[in-house]
Amino acid sequence: MDKTINGTVTLHNGVKMPYFGLGVYKVDAGSQVVDTVKTALETGYRLIDTAAFYDNEEGVGEAIKTSGIPREEIFVTTKVWNSDQGYDKTLQAFERSMEKLNLDYIDLYLIHWAVPGKYLETWRALETLYKDGRVKAIGVSNFQIHHLQTLMDKYSEKPTVNQVELHPQLSQPELRKFCQKHGIQVEAWSPLGRGRLLNHPVLNELGEKYYKTAAQIILRWHLQNNVIIIPKSVTPSRIRENAQIFDFDLSQEDMAKIDAININQRFGRDPDNANFE
Repeated sequence: MDKTINGTVTLHNGVKMPYFGLGVYKVDAGSQVVDTVKTALETGYRLIDTAAFYDNEEGVGEAIKTSGIPREEIFVTTKVWNSDQGYDKTLQAFERSMEKLNLDYIDLYLIHWAVPGKYLETWRALETLYKDGRVKAIGVSNFQIHHLQTLMDKYSEKPTVNQVELHPQLSQPELRKFCQKHGIQVEAWSPLGRGRLLNHPVLNELGEKYYKTAAQIILRWHLQNNVIIIPKSVTPSRIRENAQIFDFDLSQEDMAKIDAININQRFGRDPDNANFE
């Protein structure tokens, strides 16, 4: 990956996606999300990740429209929620998201969770949107290896991205290896473990060594593992701090120290045992 905030990875369909961006989960609709997205864009972020479930798509769209940055320079992701899954309902949900975002197209549209009995038909709807040119790329979120395999066994169009919970205490090496083998780009939501890892002694020790914060060490670890990251913050100083990770490299030895932190600890839902209501 390049060592700039504007660097991209090329998805298997040829679309270039920024490997660093802003997540807006639990960012309030209205002025908070507008101001947060604008701050990120002013800092140099070019990937904005939202979802129908976050209920803040309008504000994301407003911030993009009024930012003064050409639309084609900003990569926008949104997702179809569980209660809207199935072929027809997904197509309807997509139209609602488009209306709220007030954009002409979506860069990346994801299935938010692998709802049993529905996600295959939902994927068929995403294929339709992709073939119709409404979205530049389609992918999934919170899919385990078996979900991905089931989907690829049935459909020729495979996901470009799998966005999952991923951080040093849940590093998901098997899933990452599977995705790499099949050309599926891994993206981390909650890359900082919802802030719970910021006092970890190993990460703080490395922070002192590199003159960086524990958060910056974690985010750099993700990038060096070729994982796209979308750290969430509403604090302007933190938004800027999260972006200051392109002026250093972690050594292989220090990468291994962070790898060793993994304990398969989830802070979010388990994709195989979630309540999908």
